[in-house]
Amino acid sequence: MHCLWFIYFSGTIIFSGGKEGTIIKWDVATGKMLKKIALDKTDALGHSGAVLCLALSSDSKFLASGSSDKIIKIWTVADMELYCVFKGHRDLVSGVAFRMNSHELFSCGHDRNVKVWNVDEKAYVETLFGHQNAVCAIDSFYKERCVTAGGQDSSVRIWKILEESQLVFQLPSGSLECISLIDDDHFVTGGDDGSVALWGAHKKKPIYTVRQAHRAPITGEACWVTAIDALKNSDIFASGSHSGEIKVWIVQDGFRGIQLHFTIPVRGFVNSLRFVMNGEMLIAGVGQEHRLGRWWRATDAKNSVCLFTLKKVVSDQPHSDEVER
Repeated sequence: MHCLWFIYFSGTIIFSGGKEGTIIKWDVATGKMLKKIALDKTDALGHSGAVLCLALSSDSKFLASGSSDKIIKIWTVADMELYCVFKGHRDLVSGVAFRMNSHELFSCGHDRNVKVWNVDEKAYVETLFGHQNAVCAIDSFYKERCVTAGGQDSSVRIWKILEESQLVFQLPSGSLECISLIDDDHFVTGGDDGSVALWGAHKKKPIYTVRQAHRAPITGEACWVTAIDALKNSDIFASGSHSGEIKVWIVQDGFRGIQLHFTIPVRGFVNSLRFVMNGEMLIAGVGQEHRLGRWWRATDAKNSVCLFTLKKVVSDQPHSDEVER
């Protein structure tokens, strides 16, 4: 499994997408497949390439999927019928994100572009230019803006749609691979050098950086951070790699720094992470390979969706949790 999104909709539902080009709707309680959109080389229904990203509107009405076929498809969640198709990216679509409480959709791709779409009107709105390399990830929250991780151009950009402006946050080196908003003014990123960083919208450099946050268990070498997700409006986020564990972090009061909370063992490439909105569950899309390539292969891993229940326990220490798999 290479991308996923988790929702509550008439029960507990997970959507997953994979390199084989399928989108699957799962029932968590039974583990049964409710609907499968198969690879479609004709593009008549499903994608003709790998499904690399998914996003769900906050009202659980629409699911957006992006693919290596350069196309975004919008699905109605209730029956998984194709609602509309967005074309315009000239390379693979690496990320999609809905703005909270709206059907405004943002997308990014390896064509260096960020695009804005109106799902209700089934319409293209505009293209945002600025990144100098493939855009790897995107996120959005309440404000009419989005944030993007620019991969090897070593930048994060906040795109202010109404103001028609952008804020640029530049690192001296390294590739920024994944990004997640904590709130509208703070976010976390993961890099190919194994670093995890906390940022604020009013400071051009990271507030706090954990270097080599993920390391290979035997060699100790830094591992590429391949997924990151923050529980919105909270002090918790998680990061994943192929280091054999997911790490759950706590943001210190006043956004002064971050500290490791606990780890969750998992084999394979953690290609996506998603907290349930109430923070009681963390879900990981795990694969034998990285979602964008076949540079390495973890033969002892399974392509799977992993669910971890986070249980609060009574303790004198703040932020105490237990994990059940």
